[in-house]
This record gives sequence, C-alpha cells and structure tokens, in this order.
Amino acid sequence: MSTSRSLTISKSEVPLYAIILLAAIFAFGLFVVGYDQGHIFSIVLGQDAYSEKFMHELFHDMRHAAGFPCH
Repeated sequence: MSTSRSLTISKSEVPLYAIILLAAIFAFGLFVVGYDQGHIFSIVLGQDAYSEKFMHELFHDMRHAAGFPCH
C-alpha cells in the first residue's frame, strides 16, 4: 500500500495594471494634497480658482502634517 502526498504551491502575483492604476491614483492624490493651488477647479471656474484655492483650504491641515509648506 503506497500513499502519495502532493504539495500544491500557488503563486499569487499582483497584476501589473493594478500596480500602475494604484500608482496613478497615488500620484494624483499627492498632487491634489501637496501642490494644487487652484489647478483642479480652474477647468470649471477659470482664473477665480487660483485666488480661491478651494482644494488648498480643504487639505490645509493635512498639508502641514505631511510637511508641505504653504505660506
């Protein structure tokens, strides 16, 4: 009576497109939190967006916590 045991090893890899998508989302989020000075809303509001800086004021405290200088 012989018994054979088999060991199944499954190799799970993260798809490359998922890494690229997450990197793009991260880069866009970094731009919005760290560097946006009205660029996002200038598409809709025009030049007024640069003086209002809606995203800058929304993320103001997060910018300081992350180490971005803003004034």
